Amino acid sequence: MFDTRKISENFLISEDIVVYSGDCLEFLKKIPNQSIQLIVTSPPYNIGKEYETRLKLESYLKQQEAVISECVRCLSLHGSLCWQVGNYVAKGSIIPLDSVLYPIFSKFGLKMRNRIIWHFEHGLHCSRRFSGRYETIVWYTKSDEYIFNLDSVRVPQKYPGKKYFKGPNAGKYSCNPLGKNPGDLWNIPNVKSNHIEKTEHPCQFPVELVERLVLAMSNTGDWVLDPFLGVGTTIIAAIRHNRKGAGAELVPRYVELAKQRIQQELAGTLRTRPMDKPIYDPESTKNSLTIPPWENEIFAKQLKLLDDKKSYIKK
Repeated sequence: MFDTRKISENFLISEDIVVYSGDCLEFLKKIPNQSIQLIVTSPPYNIGKEYETRLKLESYLKQQEAVISECVRCLSLHGSLCWQVGNYVAKGSIIPLDSVLYPIFSKFGLKMRNRIIWHFEHGLHCSRRFSGRYETIVWYTKSDEYIFNLDSVRVPQKYPGKKYFKGPNAGKYSCNPLGKNPGDLWNIPNVKSNHIEKTEHPCQFPVELVERLVLAMSNTGDWVLDPFLGVGTTIIAAIRHNRKGAGAELVPRYVELAKQRIQQELAGTLRTRPMDKPIYDPESTKNSLTIPPWENEIFAKQLKLLDDKKSYIKK
């Protein structure tokens, strides 16, 4: 059935979807106190992408503090804030942004609940350090009374048939039938050139990443906000699960892309990677690209040993 919700350009509590074209600070100041249940965003990393002006780290942190201050004001007493960041790079040296942002979040009285590691397989190939294959999502709450719907985001048990072997429950199944806690290390493919969700945005994050946060940290009808909206991923995840979504974006063509994608989601035509889809394994599908082109068979076998534990595990 076609979703009839409309996209508004200005924030009102009575709206369902808001895409603001302009500076996020201007937008945030229009949002009432404590009206947002969940804030999810991936701010610019200050590494010189086309949508950002590279700043000195001190200036960048001041800019972030101004946005975080307004976010805290908007956030419900029972709300959560999830800031997804990577590293600031200066002359080949990296600085984890979540670590330098921590004093700012702490200054506003927020309490960290998790430092989630988002692991992915693809990215830039470094030559003078190990290639980065993770980013972090820092989850903060405003109080000790916060929403956390664990059952809505459980994942399949590794050993569903496991039983207690001693004590009063001996012989009974020990696993939760709804699944297990997904933990704080999430293996979710990042949006690269062959990803089904890829747009022209260079640092787009996947819908399924935000879906897990939306389901766990908000309830039906709650507001979910993204101050750095990009191409609309956070709003898509929110409205997919019957929440309200709002966000601001400075780049006009990203605003249009966000609106197009949201309209596709409302129409049921947006193609995204499902939350429960297994990670693609090229070995198991016998992908021809997994066959080494090296002429020296011994050399090729040695290289494969580095990646394939099964080849040298004792039986």
